Formats: sequence, structure tokens, C-alpha cells
Amino acid sequence: MNGRDKSETEGITLLGNKNNIYKTDYAPEVLETFVNKHQENDYFVKFNCPEFTSLCPITGQPDFASIYISYVPNIKMVESKSLKLYLFSFRNHGDFHEDCVNIIMKDLIKVMEPKYIEVWGKFTPRGGISIDPYRNYGIKGTKWEQLAWDRLSHHDMYPEKIDNR
Repeated sequence: MNGRDKSETEGITLLGNKNNIYKTDYAPEVLETFVNKHQENDYFVKFNCPEFTSLCPITGQPDFASIYISYVPNIKMVESKSLKLYLFSFRNHGDFHEDCVNIIMKDLIKVMEPKYIEVWGKFTPRGGISIDPYRNYGIKGTKWEQLAWDRLSHHDMYPEKIDNR
């Protein structure tokens, strides 16, 4: 079967909608999912968001980052336009870098229940320091839990050269 039948995309309301509302404070409710047509295959899906912004919860100053999300889908997949609107919703949200990465991952686990997921935030320097939080998760009791531990324990063993991003 080519394409998707209507039941597989039920609940997707943002894709193709020209009347989008860009929420400017944290809005996990905008995340939408669709059925993974290739559940018999293990494969990575990767999203790169080079224009992520949030606010420092203390100073109110903007923080800028590239957010990388990689996951191995199970039954559901996140719809990319809803993910864009969700990430945009952090624009006026005040949280530390580490909190943003953990919140993003937990929200995606809640809506998709992926086999494996990782979220990596590469924030631009402020005060001469950049912060790059990384978080991952694999379904407990499966090979994905072991993969999560392996990737976390070997994460960033060879960090890149930072040229002020």
C-alpha cells in the first residue's frame, strides 16, 4: 500500500493548516503523532533544530541552542510541524538548559513511547561558557535500555572543537 489511509493520520491537525497559533510559552499539548508504518524495522529518525530559544529563569535573558532529537520509533511517531511549534513554545519559557533538554525528552516519551530516544542541546556561550546537556532513554528491560546506557556512558568522548559556535 502506498501512502497513508485516513485512520493512520487521524489526529494530525497542524500539518497543512495555514491558521497556526505560535504559542510563546511552553505548550506540550501541540505535539501530535501518527502511526509508524514500519514497526517491523528498527531505524533512527533525527530532527535538528538550529534555532531553539528559551529564557534564563533567573535573568530573563534569551538562550540560543541547536537541539538534536534522535529516536527509534515504536508504534507512534511525532509529526514534524507539531514538533516545530512545540519547540517554538519554549521561546518565552524560563528554564535552565538541562531542564529544557529533560522536559523535551519526557514530553516526547509521553506522546510516542519510542523504543529509544536521545535529546542533545548545544547552547551558545554566555559569559564564556557553553552548556551542552544530553539525555537519553531506552525501554526498560530491553536491548534499548542497554543501548541508552552504552551511548550515555560513551557520550562525547571526543568533544568537538568549539569556535564560539
